Amino acid sequence: MKKSAFIQKLDHAAIEAAIAAAERVTSGEIRVAVTHRKAEDPVAEAQKIFAKLGLTRTKLRNAVLIFVAPVSQTFAIIGDTGVHQKCGDAFWQELAATMTGHFKSGDFNAGVLHGIARAGTLLAEHFPRTANDINEQPDQVTEQ
Repeated sequence: MKKSAFIQKLDHAAIEAAIAAAERVTSGEIRVAVTHRKAEDPVAEAQKIFAKLGLTRTKLRNAVLIFVAPVSQTFAIIGDTGVHQKCGDAFWQELAATMTGHFKSGDFNAGVLHGIARAGTLLAEHFPRTANDINEQPDQVTEQ
C-alpha cells in the first residue's frame, strides 16, 4: 500500500527525538501511532492500539498515545487513567485544537511534535522523572 503524503512528511527521527526529550523530565510514556487504514472512530481505534502496545501496563498508569489516521483525516490523543485524572478534558481539547490547526495548514510534522511537547509538559508537571525511572516503552513511531 502506498504511503500517504501525511506519513511521507513525518520525520520519524525528529518525532523519536522529541519523545526522548519529553521523557527525560517525566516518568510518563509517550507513543505515536499512525495507521494506514481508515479510522471512522479514531478514539476507539486509539484505545485498541493503546491496549495492544501495552500502554495500560505502565507503573503509574501515565502513558499517552497520539494516534493519527491520515486516510480518514482523523486523530486522537488519549491518556491512561493516571494522566486523565490529573489533567481532565480541557487539556485534551486544547491539545487537539492546536494539533488540528497544524494539520489543516499541512504542517503534519509540527502538529505531531507539538502534541508530544505539550503531553511531555503535562506529564512532567504531574509525573516528574525520578532517579530510578526506567523507559517502559520504546520511543519509535508505530505504523499499522
